[in-house]
Formats: sequence, structure tokens, C-alpha cells
Amino acid sequence: MNLADWTKVPTLDGRHARIEPLQMAHIEGLRGALGDGALSRLWYTQVPTAKTMTAYVQAALQGQAEGRMLPFAVLNADGEVVGTTRYYNLDTDVPRLSIGYTWYGQAAQRTGINTETKLMLLTHAFERLQCLSVGFETSWFNFASRAAIARLGAKQDGVLRNHKRHPDGTPRDTVIFSIIDAEWRGVKHHLQHRLDAHA
Repeated sequence: MNLADWTKVPTLDGRHARIEPLQMAHIEGLRGALGDGALSRLWYTQVPTAKTMTAYVQAALQGQAEGRMLPFAVLNADGEVVGTTRYYNLDTDVPRLSIGYTWYGQAAQRTGINTETKLMLLTHAFERLQCLSVGFETSWFNFASRAAIARLGAKQDGVLRNHKRHPDGTPRDTVIFSIIDAEWRGVKHHLQHRLDAHA
């Protein structure tokens, strides 16, 4: 394992998506991806509004500078910014990390973009960073996210009750999922099969 890889955000290319290091220059594209802002109005999500987008990106880059996360912008095949995601909870001692803070504009939803993005992120995590485990977290009330994580092939580890707070201040029960290294070969095959269906 090369520890230097844990301090830089890679650029990863696929057929449907490209993920690259998040920068301030992506802010306007991310605002455009928000569309009518419906995602921001879901009380159980951490999706920024157009007004809070600058602070959202600044916080992500600050987390990167502090070695706590590696944030990405997600682009479609035409090079348009359609969303964002990141590695976080970086732990090189195990090694393990989590994938989250993921959201996409409506036009990118139910396309091959999320499947390919997750495939690229997981491939990098398991095959380059040599992770033993990759985690996912979501609110108990985010049923769509829970189903999407399960469709990846991740298994639910449990629920941490009153673990955090939702943006509106209400207590959040966090549902924890993970994929471990022994499962990666099967999960990779599964994701590739799903991605082929979008070709």
C-alpha cells in the first residue's frame, strides 16, 4: 500500500462518467445539477442548496486539506458536472474508508453514472488502496439510498441509533453497510453486469 495514494484525489474515467478532484471551479456546475433544488428539500439528506454550495465545497476541500476526506466532482460522458461524491472516514491502519456525501442531478439519476462511479471508486479502494473494508452510511429515513446501497452488493452491518443529527436538527439513526475484501470479486462482477445493461 502506498500511503501517498491516501492523500491525493485520483481522476477516474469510464464510459458513462468521469470523477475528478473537486475544485472551486465546479461550484457553478454543481448549482446547475441541483436543478429546481428538490434534492435539497429532502429533510433527511445532506444535499446543499444553491446558496450554500460554496460553503459546501469549501468544507469538503478543508476536509481534504486536513486528511479526513477525498472529494470528487462527477461528470457525465459530455463533460457536464452532474453531482459529487467522496471518500471519508479514511483509516490507513486497517485500511478502510467510507464512500458517501453522494448526490446527482435528476438527469443523471437512474442512468449508468452512479453504477459506474461506484465501480470506479470501489475498484480504486480495493485494488489500489488495498482496503479490507469499504463502508456506506445513510439515514434510516433515506429509503431510496438504503435500497441503492444494497443493490451495489453491500451488506447491512447495523443501525447506530441517535448517531448524528439531520440538517433540521432531529436525531438521525444511521444505517451502516459495508463491502469487505473477500466479497469484492463478486461485487465487482455484479456491478459490471449492471453497467453492461446501460450500454
